Amino acid sequence: MASYDLSRRLVAEAFGTAMLVATVVGSGIMATSLTEDAGLALLGNTLATGAMLVVLITVLGPISGAQFNPAVSLIFAMSGSLQKRDLGFYVLAQFAGGVAGTISAHLMFGLSLLDLSSKVRTGGAQWFSEGIATFGLVAVILAGIRFEQKAVPWLVGLYITAAYWFTASTSFANPAVAFARSLTDTFSGIRPVDLPGFWLAEISGAVAALLLFNWLLQPAETASTLSSEAKS
Repeated sequence: MASYDLSRRLVAEAFGTAMLVATVVGSGIMATSLTEDAGLALLGNTLATGAMLVVLITVLGPISGAQFNPAVSLIFAMSGSLQKRDLGFYVLAQFAGGVAGTISAHLMFGLSLLDLSSKVRTGGAQWFSEGIATFGLVAVILAGIRFEQKAVPWLVGLYITAAYWFTASTSFANPAVAFARSLTDTFSGIRPVDLPGFWLAEISGAVAALLLFNWLLQPAETASTLSSEAKS
């Protein structure tokens, strides 16, 4: 596989995050303009987001890894898949891309560039949901890379599509996307004051998934070999 320099990887991360957020915010605006049924609006928002994730991970994965998510980048840095010195740059690119995505969605629908959200998303159930959502996302990514790397775009897209519906928080599972969504007072928004609880839950869920799956994905043969080598 071709290797890409940091500047190209960062542009891919920023562009991918921007497109993801534009999809989340834009499809939410479109859905609520077409129906007053909240369930139907969420379905439209969900399908668009899941589909866009499949596309973005497929086309940008070979360049940057298609992380689009500071929690995922942190896990990759902790596991050695991403150089630690690049982590900060990835996170900045993702946050910048997320803001650009919100601005783009607002421009497409004739709204002000940025508008702080007033939508309340807080409380133990919401935070626990975000922890579960991010745990599951990281688990799917790690296991997908281990067993069926070519399927990862579909696995992530399908997981997020499902997680929109089985979590009380509608599965943000991404600190950069959560921040970008705090800048839109539309269907997909979140109050800025609610961000710290979401961020803490997302990072905690991601780290917990890494710890569990580092153990879970280690074959018994490997563990036995390591034990034998230690004894000899």
